[in-house]
Amino acid sequence: MLNKMIIELGKECDIDNWMYLVNKVKDGFPGLETKEALDEHRDTVLDFMSKQSAICAKSGNKIVGTLLFSKNHNMICFLAVDAEYRRQHIAEKMVSYMLTFMDPKRAVVVTTYREGVPEGVAARAFYKRLDFVEGRLIEEFGSLVQEFVLEQKIIK
Repeated sequence: MLNKMIIELGKECDIDNWMYLVNKVKDGFPGLETKEALDEHRDTVLDFMSKQSAICAKSGNKIVGTLLFSKNHNMICFLAVDAEYRRQHIAEKMVSYMLTFMDPKRAVVVTTYREGVPEGVAARAFYKRLDFVEGRLIEEFGSLVQEFVLEQKIIK
């Protein structure tokens, strides 16, 4: 029997399953190379959870997608989906849910690898499919990245 996919805010009790997924995908993210960095990320996730700024996708008891976002900066801070569960629109569903918490009068921003970096091909295509447009070239965690910006459509 297939488990129904649930998208919900992450809670402190989810942290171990959340970090299990982060460990599986860490090679795709700059700044998660060491145990110390992963421990710091765990603390960051708990902080985001306490602010209701952490979303997870669950299949049964397994966390298969994670998203951290900043309401203050209208920003996606971290987004990952387990490789076994990709191409099921999980990331899109998490972003849609996240948008309900964001200021609709401000653009939503995310950073990802710059064009030409193999690790960023899928993410760049994903954000473009959701109508994000390429923005500034910047540096984060010692990596050259690019902002992607989503101008929200305000419904009147």
